Amino acid sequence: MLTLILANLRRRSGRTALTAAGIAVGVATIVALLALSSGLTRSAGELVHLGQADLGLFQTSAADPSSSVLPLSLLRRVRAQPEVAEATPLQLVIGALGREPSAVVFGVDSNGFIARRLVLIGGRRAGPGEIALGDLLAGQLHTGVGQTLQLGRRAFRVSGVYHSGISFEDSGAIVTLADAQRLAGRSPDETTTIAVKVVPQVTHAQADRELTHEIPDVQAISTPGDAVRAGANALLISKAVVVIVVLALIVGALAVANTMLTAVLERQRELALLATIGWSRRQIAGLVLGEAVLLSVIGVGFGLALGVALSGLLPGALGLGDVISANVTAWGLGRAILVGIAIGVLGALYPSWRSTRLLAREVLAQL
Repeated sequence: MLTLILANLRRRSGRTALTAAGIAVGVATIVALLALSSGLTRSAGELVHLGQADLGLFQTSAADPSSSVLPLSLLRRVRAQPEVAEATPLQLVIGALGREPSAVVFGVDSNGFIARRLVLIGGRRAGPGEIALGDLLAGQLHTGVGQTLQLGRRAFRVSGVYHSGISFEDSGAIVTLADAQRLAGRSPDETTTIAVKVVPQVTHAQADRELTHEIPDVQAISTPGDAVRAGANALLISKAVVVIVVLALIVGALAVANTMLTAVLERQRELALLATIGWSRRQIAGLVLGEAVLLSVIGVGFGLALGVALSGLLPGALGLGDVISANVTAWGLGRAILVGIAIGVLGALYPSWRSTRLLAREVLAQL
């Protein structure tokens, strides 16, 4: 049967190629979006654990964690909680660096644990009117200690270059908390988040519950999944992936169904001949189903290769290359393969059933 399936697909090579290409595009889109979603989740985890923080406190009603606004007066209450070992404010500034708009500028308290744990590989920590660059960002900008950078309408002198081991942080820059507040248009008593280190005897989940119980106006984020669920943009991307998967499944199945139904109607004589020499209805249906599945497998193979290549280009095309890197996972590829195979199976259901209705004597009577 496999020989016959291959021969039938080769016989209509143009139609086979076009249908497989359509499936490949759908599979590639799924792979790229899943990789982008996974990369977003990984970046969210890095945001939560900046400076080796265990969790971050954000505004409950914020549309996205980066747009959170918390009063600095909250810091005293947080530090007073028994499960908190250290807490420090952190101001995020998006789009301030004109030469790299996607780079995040972090405003830190010079006495907080985030500033203390920076590993400087050149220069010193940033003071007022100064900026320290992550080593990845410094390489991209070709900028070193002593040079100046424009942030908004202000010029900042590069005081040092650091390495944290967190790509999200190493692709950004650090200024003083006061400078970041001015850049973000915040008042001196506001910040984006409060980074928290919990005491060794307390788990992150326990600290999360205790803090949100004692301070109900904030949400504690301790895992990448929490960060993704808390962000409207991240949720939008996650839901878009689901919508794209469903659309790819529907459109791909319809394309396969159209191709296979056309093939069945064109091959009535052939199918009738197979029935007369003893092929059962199940075997004829299996032939049509096998052709559809093999067609999908061909499309899936090309789609996976195209999707992996596309996933590497997508963050840069969206202007997010410095913040998010695509993360192609085995589970993401597996889901794309399952969708591709499902396209072939669903698309072959009606043509397979239709092929079994072509009884040999009825078809031969028409010839």
